[in-house]
Amino acid sequence: MDVPSLILDNDENSFCIYGLGKTGSSVVNYFNRKGFTEYKVWDDDKILRSTYGFRNSSQKEEELFSQHLDSTQYIVLSPGINIKKAKLKKKLIKNKHKIISDLDLFYLLNPKIRTILITGTNGKSTICKILEHVFKENNINVKLGGNIGKPILDLDIKGDPMFIIEASSFQLAYSKFIKPKSAVILNVIKDHLDWHGSFKNYLNSKFNIFAKQNNKDIAYLNNKFLIKKFLREKYKSKLKTVNIKHYLKIKDKIKNDYLKTSVDDENMSFVYAISKKFNFKQQTVIKSLKSFKGLSHRQEFFYKKKNLVFINDSKATSFDSAKFSLRNKKNIFWIVGGLPKKGDKLYLGNLTKNIIKTYIIGKHMKFFKKQLAGKIKFKLCRNLKKAISDIFQDIKKIEKDKKITILFSPASASYDQYDNFENRGNEFKRLSKLYAKRFK
Repeated sequence: MDVPSLILDNDENSFCIYGLGKTGSSVVNYFNRKGFTEYKVWDDDKILRSTYGFRNSSQKEEELFSQHLDSTQYIVLSPGINIKKAKLKKKLIKNKHKIISDLDLFYLLNPKIRTILITGTNGKSTICKILEHVFKENNINVKLGGNIGKPILDLDIKGDPMFIIEASSFQLAYSKFIKPKSAVILNVIKDHLDWHGSFKNYLNSKFNIFAKQNNKDIAYLNNKFLIKKFLREKYKSKLKTVNIKHYLKIKDKIKNDYLKTSVDDENMSFVYAISKKFNFKQQTVIKSLKSFKGLSHRQEFFYKKKNLVFINDSKATSFDSAKFSLRNKKNIFWIVGGLPKKGDKLYLGNLTKNIIKTYIIGKHMKFFKKQLAGKIKFKLCRNLKKAISDIFQDIKKIEKDKKITILFSPASASYDQYDNFENRGNEFKRLSKLYAKRFK
């Protein structure tokens, strides 16, 4: 069934916006720009509520909003809000059939929009950014948003652009109306199980990107397990099986150290497959990839001094994310730690040969100590400042000409000590440069 079109009309449509962070605020701002007033807002956080005029004592407003949840047409839920843990969870669960994301709203309002929607456990932000760069270099009017950069409703649709959208499992979990022309699942590894409840739920949320596609739309997959699920559930879109061998044929022609050492070849094969589908010339694609620069906080080479290289991989919020950096670097002083994810384990295997020593930070040091004990040398540091200070003390004990990598790839979420991975990564960069300047 095709996605219905939606015209904002104060007489026919009504919305409740639950969550007033970056995404929820973008929905409010969009409605205000369009002169649409038939919506109510709420956030469990009283500080965020206060920015929208709620009083500190807001029992009456809470009761009114709760009543609106029963009568409204759509509930726009901000990503990350777990309806089983929200303050108004009983009403949200009762009205679950009304819940949509900002991505759903985007498709409802723009049913003919051209989109490439990308999801996956690891690498989706980088691949979205690389694709945006390739499209721009091929003179295509392209916009990038969603879970990366600006929320999707903040983007300008004038000029019929191609939209590249990054979608998280949180956005997709309650999705009902997204219908991308091209839908991509890069990979699926156990993640966010504390939110989704099970791997099955997490996997199904990813597959929501195919639910509304028709036989004119394309689904890109390269994993046998994912392909079997796609075929078994009989999605209507055309399946494009992505073959890594096609990308490997041109890889040596791409003179870009970042792509060769910091981006998974499996993920890059999707970039090449999509480029071919859009009939971009191979030489133009190669030229585009040569000029691409990496993203902050994702295997980011941000500083070098003498034989020391500093890499900020703060976005690595699971061990599977951290493994890529550990696999591709040598002589590593590795800073790890934060808030572990449910079910995550550190299977180092032969990666231990690349690591000189590990420095454990955060409020869950016991978890990481247990995971690393007997496998590798480590030190408990609690915070980044202590870890970096100790690393520079230990570097003095290493032979002077040896090339060293100081890697911050925490393999866990940031929320035990930081608001987000960006703040955590910026703190690592600041402290690294401060101590490196003193180092002789």
